[in-house]
Amino acid sequence: MEFSCKDFKVGKCQGQKLVDGESMPLVLQPPEADKADMESLLLALKTNKDWFEQLIMKNSAVLLRGFDVKNAQDFNDIVEAFGWDDIRYVGPAPRTHVHKRVWTANEGPLSEFIYYHHEMVLIKESPKTLLLFCEVPPPEGGETPFVPSFRVTERMLEEFPEAVEEMDAKGLQYSFTALSKNDTSSMRGRGWEDTFGTSDREEAERRAKALGMDLEWLPNGGVKAVLGPRSLTRVFDGRKGRRMWFNTVVGMHGKEISSASMADGTEIPENVVKRCGEIIEEESIQFKWEKGDVAIFDNMALLHGRRPSKPPRRVLVATCK
Repeated sequence: MEFSCKDFKVGKCQGQKLVDGESMPLVLQPPEADKADMESLLLALKTNKDWFEQLIMKNSAVLLRGFDVKNAQDFNDIVEAFGWDDIRYVGPAPRTHVHKRVWTANEGPLSEFIYYHHEMVLIKESPKTLLLFCEVPPPEGGETPFVPSFRVTERMLEEFPEAVEEMDAKGLQYSFTALSKNDTSSMRGRGWEDTFGTSDREEAERRAKALGMDLEWLPNGGVKAVLGPRSLTRVFDGRKGRRMWFNTVVGMHGKEISSASMADGTEIPENVVKRCGEIIEEESIQFKWEKGDVAIFDNMALLHGRRPSKPPRRVLVATCK
């Protein structure tokens, strides 16, 4: 698909890479200085909605830069301009509702690295699209690095073909523990009451089951969630038949509050996990956040994370079907 839209011009950003001939992220800026206002941006998004959706599928990451996006209200208007349905976040990250469809990103300590993941990869229905808005750029660090998922699969198949096919054939099983209440001192500190929207254990179990997980109650009032089997890789429509590394093995394997194994209980070799982590980092792409940036990620095609940063940093998020 050739780029041809009078409502945007293509720009560049530090850290941008070419992957299979496509720019990641594709930077879109106002076509003229007097077209940077919110009214012009919203009209451009609504007018070119189908074109824009194809662009996201093609490039996986699109960065709107140079537009006058000031706050959560403006960001929510952008989200709603696309007309995509909302999908409620389910996961361990502590988050706060800000405005309508807008939430804070993971509120865990800025000093810690949030490992690469597809959003809600463990849940039966994951968001198709992830939108991020930089309200306050950090003075140092704090990038949101992302990784073309198919590249991880390709390289893992080159180096560990038998292990990859065994994991894909058997499927994966994960577990993680959560307290009852939120703990913002941890990147995985979201309590089960907030996660499932109830303090009633039976209701939490029903809601967990609908999401594809079983709960085991712990003496301290917390819970252990067990999920599986889950796929190692997946192929999604419209993405060139690419086999995506749609799992969170590296992020959960052998951790204090989480685990990852093959669904039949077979352990995943430590050297495979270690090398996979190296490959993911080698394939990562990142840009420096600027105030007003809006990044749109194809969640089916990209893993993403968060680099440690100095405060302040405020990035807001919306997840869409």
